[in-house]
Amino acid sequence: VQLQASGGGLVQAGGSLRLSCAASGRTFSVDVLGWFRQAPGKEREFVAAITWWSGGSTYYADSVKGRFTISRDNAKNTVYLQMNTLKPEDTAVYYCAAKRGAPGTRRSEYEYWGQGTQVTVSS
Repeated sequence: VQLQASGGGLVQAGGSLRLSCAASGRTFSVDVLGWFRQAPGKEREFVAAITWWSGGSTYYADSVKGRFTISRDNAKNTVYLQMNTLKPEDTAVYYCAAKRGAPGTRRSEYEYWGQGTQVTVSS
């Protein structure tokens, strides 16, 4: 499975961005797609996840709940992360990832990773 993230950029605090993650290859083999982020000097952390097949159940880190929305378009093999009311602390490289099995929030659970896309929020 190959993942291609896009949509990052520079935005002022309070603004919005939408990230996209296009999946290709053996996409039928994955069950969950997620977003992680890594700020300079910090560990990569979970942001949001969505089940790929049934129900489209969503999961969020507390820090983004109510501001970020993850969604999917199965026909396009694409997952989106709509980020609203952005804060300077949201500045990070954002990565999309995929896994088989049950939804999870730990980095080690995810088997497939895309390249990152930089999100910078200015104050």
